[in-house]
Amino acid sequence: MKKYILCIGMMGLALQGYSQSAANGKGIYAKTCIACHQAAGQGIPGAFPPLAKSDYLNKDVNRAIKGVVKGLKGPITVNGKKFNSAMPAQALSDQQIADAMTYVYASWGNNKTKVTPAMVKAQRK
Repeated sequence: MKKYILCIGMMGLALQGYSQSAANGKGIYAKTCIACHQAAGQGIPGAFPPLAKSDYLNKDVNRAIKGVVKGLKGPITVNGKKFNSAMPAQALSDQQIADAMTYVYASWGNNKTKVTPAMVKAQRK
């Protein structure tokens, strides 16, 4: 019984951390990402890819992180549509990128990946 209660408590703390990261990320997204990717992550057709239900994001979180950290240029395909615009590297801390990406992954039908500062740091190399 004690193990069961401890397990529930640990799950609660993990979910609280996830929720806090996503909540912080919403503000960062609103300041940094919204102009191109729009309020509901739908992007701008022909110019900026959608983040909502994004097969590109959901398939490879490290590739997505690297795109934010180092920028992205050249053709990509997202949800069956081709995009060939540039995204500059974002001048944000590892924590800010982790929070913003956790928010994106928690929103709009994405796979709820929790991005950590350590994951972001690994893509800076």
